[in-house]
This record gives sequence, structure tokens and C-alpha cells, in this order.
Amino acid sequence: SSVQPDTDHIIPILCRPPAFLPISLPLVVLSSVQLQAKHNFFYQFAFHTHTTVFTLLNGNHTAKAEGYSLPEKQIYLGLGAISYASCVGAFPLVFMNRYMSKNPLGQLIVKNLLHAPLLGLMSAFTVAVVRSPEFENGIEVMDRNGSIVGVSKKAGEKAVRETALSRAVLFGTTFFLPAVLMSFVERTKLAKTPRALASVRMLLITSVLAGMLPVSLSLYPQCGEIKRADLEPEILASTEAAELFYNRGL
Repeated sequence: SSVQPDTDHIIPILCRPPAFLPISLPLVVLSSVQLQAKHNFFYQFAFHTHTTVFTLLNGNHTAKAEGYSLPEKQIYLGLGAISYASCVGAFPLVFMNRYMSKNPLGQLIVKNLLHAPLLGLMSAFTVAVVRSPEFENGIEVMDRNGSIVGVSKKAGEKAVRETALSRAVLFGTTFFLPAVLMSFVERTKLAKTPRALASVRMLLITSVLAGMLPVSLSLYPQCGEIKRADLEPEILASTEAAELFYNRGL
């Protein structure tokens, strides 16, 4: 988990998988707080920045491009994706505060129903954008012996799609399930004081995130497989192996 498998470079300690939970947990908690839109935008900006940098450093690094610097392009794409995701995530709160401040149904929809799937969707969106060079330029595929067979755009598309889906499952569940459980706690009055409610909410978010993180990382194997028949014709002509492999990334 400390070494980038494609480049053999050491991954910075704050972006390694073991550090993902302790760093992302406070960002998830802050991103779930829906008070003022500008604060929510800042928290989501920090949240998406961390997850995007993690995605960039732990993704597949075999994609090549001619005529421009690929890392520089990914940085620009990441900044754009982070800004867009933060604005989209904060917009429902702006709309609610301006037009539905006295509408209980509108507040219920924005805070309890819309917030979680939107953040899950934006988490998948940032993965797809920052790793878009993988399906635009292709990634290396190998046989069972580790020999490079060729570069496949279809393998890159599969790697990015699976990673984006696993990220959406992780954060969609982490934001949605605690909100549902907190509604039950508030209705049954299991926690009666604001401090007790905050403690229960923190415990629920921590438990769900800790439980979903290994599920998300193992939803698809990091060493992905793709059938030979699903690859490009030039790769079909260069190998007889029925299945080929690639680094999916995290």
C-alpha cells in the first residue's frame, strides 16, 4: 500500500490506503453539516480535494500521451472537478435557504434525501474526470506472466468505471445511512440533548465509514481482469491468452 505498482514510487503517507479513514472521517463529518452554504462549500471543497488527490496518486499510471504533460492535465482536470463538485453539492443548500426556508418538506428533501446521493454522485464524478486520460489514451494490459501485451482504452474505461462506482457506493452509503438512522433516533428520543445527538451522529458516521471502506476497496479487485474478446483488435492479434490483467487502482 506504500508503493505505486505502476511506477514503483513511494506514495506520500497521507495518501496511502491505511491513512484514508482517519483523514477522510473529519472531512465527511464536516461535509455532512448543513448550516450555511459558504461553509458547506468550503467543507466539500476540502473533502473532494482529499479524495481526488488520493485517486490521482493511487490510480493507474501507465497511460501515456503525446504532445502534452499528462500529470499537468490531470491536475487541471482535478481542480475543475473539485470546484464543480463543491458548487453542485452546496447549491441545494443555497436554493433551500433562499426559497424554501419555511417549507418543511423542501428542507427534508434537501437535507435527508438529496444530500447523500448527490455527494456520492460527485465523488464518482471526480474519479471519472481526474482519471479520464486512462480511457482516452489507454492503459497497459498484461498476461498471467506479467508481460505487457499492449495498451487498451477499453481496459482503461473498465478500470475507471469500477473505481468510480466503488467510490459512489462508499460515500453514498456513508452519507445516507447515518442520516436515516439519525431520523429514527430523533423520533424515538433515544438521545435528548444536542450534545448527545451530536455524539450519536458522530458514532454512526464513524461506524458506517469504517465498515464501508473495506467493502468499497474490495468491491472490485485492484488487479483487474478483462476478457481477450473485449479488447481492441490489435491486442487480439498479439496474444492468445483468454484473460488479461491491469492495475485498476484505488
